[in-house]
Amino acid sequence: MSVRWTTAVLDTSISGGWAVARSNQGFLLDGNGVLFSREWLKRQDLDVLCEHGIGHFDGEPVYLLELRSPQDVPGCTWQGLRQFMLQGDFDIFKLLGYAAQIGTWAREHRFCGSCGAAMTQIPRERAMFCAPCDLRCYPRIAPSMIVLITRGDEILLARSPRFVAGVYSTLAGFAEPGESAEDCLIREVREEVQVEVRNIQYVGSQCWPFPHSMMLGFHAEYAGGEIVCQEDEIEDAQWFRIDALPPLPAGRSIARYLIDLYVARRLGLAEPVLPG
Repeated sequence: MSVRWTTAVLDTSISGGWAVARSNQGFLLDGNGVLFSREWLKRQDLDVLCEHGIGHFDGEPVYLLELRSPQDVPGCTWQGLRQFMLQGDFDIFKLLGYAAQIGTWAREHRFCGSCGAAMTQIPRERAMFCAPCDLRCYPRIAPSMIVLITRGDEILLARSPRFVAGVYSTLAGFAEPGESAEDCLIREVREEVQVEVRNIQYVGSQCWPFPHSMMLGFHAEYAGGEIVCQEDEIEDAQWFRIDALPPLPAGRSIARYLIDLYVARRLGLAEPVLPG
């Protein structure tokens, strides 16, 4: 089977291809999806902040129109990136996840962070350039650690006040400068539930629908300590038996994959596949 979505730096001076439009309300969508004729989309009098060629979908070139603000387009609505992850074509979600990262980067690097001069897009390279400073800025990735902590047939799950009501998930947090992935994991677990872990094992990764975010998934065994929830961050945290789990995260998320993988291994079931 051919790869449906591949990234590439495309020349925006060339006509044709498909395009997606993004604003602070998400991506433009109609009854046929998010991929529009690029030429048609440009005729809609959209307030375009910038345009970037982002790759190929089913072999066809795809461009991103990053808008200053959302606008009404007849027959279209706006939908957030997370909804695309939870439903529909996962290849489309990967395309949009990349588009969101590039759009955010382009929006945040219109001006040099050192001298304030306007930056220009470098042809055939995913970089913005400040001539006075001779500074190049590339899209950045912010690694986040997500971990399933286990104790035999029990797993440690927690609730953030920001979660959907009733849903419990694995612990996660962003890496600090100078930290290894393992250091970050140990620190985040201590901060959020005051538990110690051991036997840390990397499982897999997933692009997450937040700016610059790459989730690195781990499994760790419980090593000691009583659960004490971090104020304002963790609403509740408990040990759950694998045969009595609470409502869990969406099936396409790496959090759900870590849970399902451990349950499958404990019960001798077929192992799930991480979407990606």
